[in-house]
Amino acid sequence: MFSTFKTLMTGANRRAETQLRQAYSIELIEEKIAQAADDLKAAKSTLVSLIQKERAEARQIAALDAGIADLTSRARAALSEGREDLAGGAVGAIAEMENERRLRQDTKARLEARILRLRQSVEAGHRRLIDLRQGAISARAVKGEQRAQVRLGRSVARQPMDEAAELIAEVLGQEDPFEASEILGEIETGLTPQSVADQLAEAGFGAASKSTAADVLSRLKSED
Repeated sequence: MFSTFKTLMTGANRRAETQLRQAYSIELIEEKIAQAADDLKAAKSTLVSLIQKERAEARQIAALDAGIADLTSRARAALSEGREDLAGGAVGAIAEMENERRLRQDTKARLEARILRLRQSVEAGHRRLIDLRQGAISARAVKGEQRAQVRLGRSVARQPMDEAAELIAEVLGQEDPFEASEILGEIETGLTPQSVADQLAEAGFGAASKSTAADVLSRLKSED
């Protein structure tokens, strides 16, 4: 039972993490790009330090070359004058300087190799960072489009378009108040006693309750 519960919790956590990553994908992208930019900045600082060390070794090697050349010239001059005692001290110093130069040359070679590798990494990282920033711009545009589509989908699905359609239908479906008033007037007129008398008179039962055009015409003819 505990194993099943643990599996369910693991699945729930994974789904929650996926939903969280989707909800805050743009923020995560920007944070990862910021971290990558910091790493690239640190790599550049390291590259600067290595180049400075390589150049310092190069200056030391140049100084040793100059010192060896100078002592070699002096030792040769001393030997030409038969001063082997002085030449012996010079050649010892030359040997030490040559050993130091060899060590510095090895160090310089290692630094150059490290600089080359790191420079290539920095250049590749710089290009990748540009691509990532361009990708982030596209991702923000897509995310904005998705959010707009979700809002539009909700609007189309129910609100507020359906409400507007319902209100339009209600307005168009309302009865004409003027027509209703006329109909009511006709009904009221038909219900009065006078109206009933008029109907009977028109049917020939009893005297007419009001004059008609035929009555007026007949009266005018009889007067002639």
